[in-house]
Amino acid sequence: MHLFIFGINICSLRYVVFLLYTKSLLIFNFLFKMNIFVSNINYATKEYELQDLFSEFGDVSSAKIITDKETGRSRGFGFIEMSDEEGQEAIEALNQKEFNGKVLNVSEAKPREEKPRRTFSNNGGNNRGGGSYGNNNRGNGGGYGGSNNRSGGGNRW
Repeated sequence: MHLFIFGINICSLRYVVFLLYTKSLLIFNFLFKMNIFVSNINYATKEYELQDLFSEFGDVSSAKIITDKETGRSRGFGFIEMSDEEGQEAIEALNQKEFNGKVLNVSEAKPREEKPRRTFSNNGGNNRGGGSYGNNNRGNGGGYGGSNNRSGGGNRW
């Protein structure tokens, strides 16, 4: 049965209102999410276990345990994303609570600071002098002797 008011199908209108309401909730949750920092996580803990723990307090958008890039092993800390209100409740309830044999530290994550990128080039910038292997007269310091008549080092061979 279709009901029309002013030429508009009421059933369709209800559906549109429902869709708008659902979308607005999704947008609201996206805009008002809290990022939670969790440290002292047992190295054997899996992401789904952390997500299950926090889901007791509400919908968890994401759970991430940070791993070492080279070994793939857990670094013992991670992040949870959930709504502000539920997140605050989870922080209060889970901070200093035992989980998988360790006492968790749970707090609101602070924004990441931008740090200058480190360079790993060998062409200076740190003024430490070089480790020369022989006969240079630049006075870089270090090295294994050479003929620059400085004390120390000596002739190795």
